[in-house]
Amino acid sequence: MFSCNIVTIVFFQFLLQYVLTKNVLVLVVDDGGFEIGAYGNNVIKTPNIDLLAARGLLFNKAFTSVSSCSPSRASILTGLPTHQNGMYGLHHGIHNFNSLRNIKSLPIILSNEGIRTGIIGKKHVGPEEVFPFDFSQTEENNSILQVGRNITKIKFLVRNFFEKTKNNSFLLYVGLHDPHRCGHSNPKYGNFCEQFGNGKPGMGLIPDWIPIIYKPEDVIVPYHIQDTSIAREDIASQYTVISRADTGIGLILNELSAAGLENETLIIFTSDNGIPFPAGRTNVYDSGIAVPLIISSPDQIVSKNKTTSNLASLLDITPTILDWFNIHSNEHAFHSKFTGKSLLPLLNGEINSEQKAVFFSHNLHEVTMYYPMRAVRTKKYKLIHNLNYRMPFPIDQDFYISPTFQVTLKKLKMILEKWQVKTNDPWVCGTTHVLENSTCLPLYNL
Repeated sequence: MFSCNIVTIVFFQFLLQYVLTKNVLVLVVDDGGFEIGAYGNNVIKTPNIDLLAARGLLFNKAFTSVSSCSPSRASILTGLPTHQNGMYGLHHGIHNFNSLRNIKSLPIILSNEGIRTGIIGKKHVGPEEVFPFDFSQTEENNSILQVGRNITKIKFLVRNFFEKTKNNSFLLYVGLHDPHRCGHSNPKYGNFCEQFGNGKPGMGLIPDWIPIIYKPEDVIVPYHIQDTSIAREDIASQYTVISRADTGIGLILNELSAAGLENETLIIFTSDNGIPFPAGRTNVYDSGIAVPLIISSPDQIVSKNKTTSNLASLLDITPTILDWFNIHSNEHAFHSKFTGKSLLPLLNGEINSEQKAVFFSHNLHEVTMYYPMRAVRTKKYKLIHNLNYRMPFPIDQDFYISPTFQVTLKKLKMILEKWQVKTNDPWVCGTTHVLENSTCLPLYNL
């Protein structure tokens, strides 16, 4: 009887340790699109992302909720659209946008649950009290080139985090700066910093990186980009840094495995928004809001090495992570604000968990770039609502007045407005009223 009790105690200690050491690794590339082998590009070399897709579930209808860097990252880390979390535009420099100080972000929620949080690479959100991490090596205390593109430096930072987080559940968020353009900030390294760290004079050396040089005539030009020699040269440079990001992801996954954490870690790979080309990021066209999304769970069996056409939003990431850690809505009031949902049921093969629609909210990119838009997308239709609509010419007038689409149009408008009301969108009142205490009041008391 005594020995039986000992065995029981040991078993429950083991079970408790397993429950307490569930982890999450989030990998976010910067302005990354579908230039990935797993997404059908047979020119570019991305073996590590492809391997992650082979181990997980690939989404081919995943979308960011806003196609702009800081707003998208704030939405990923809060589960709330830009108009609800307050990050209306870029965080850095003169733009100076910040999330609302009362927001309970993912790192705050997890920290309150005793889960250790870390961020490496590009952060680009604030204020600090809304997005605090226990371990932080970002552009706020390093060169963004070093923590965002130097994959050897990133490898050692990841290793350092794992060494400091033994026997503790964690969230590690790694923001790779590739394949963001850098010709405006560091032109000596090329349009995409493709020469940074290549070992040539003045370029520095990234020991773990062997650059892959692509021929412009070989690249695949996306459908929304004009096929010119200049575009092809640009895309070839973009391919080189995407391959660098892929090598970095391989290094990170190797560190995860070497630390013995691979079998207890949920891995999420995505991009903040679309690629930095015409009709790419900073709009609500599919070419700007569609993003790669791959999720790999040590628990998944049915969905391993599968592709899903179910709609998904980056607003689903926070609910998914909370679900992974068994932090449920009946315990926390903040869940009621989420319009995204956990994607874990899809990983478990549950076919009835599909979303009917995903939503988009764009206000600004840089501080001078104001063109507020809202949109709703189903599998078949998408409605874009330009809030600053006073244009000198009609847009899609034929569609708007066509009797063929009036039922669909009315339904999409109703779905979109219902979502705006639910998320307390200040722009739901239009241009002549202001939202105050969930009521639209006249902007001017005349």
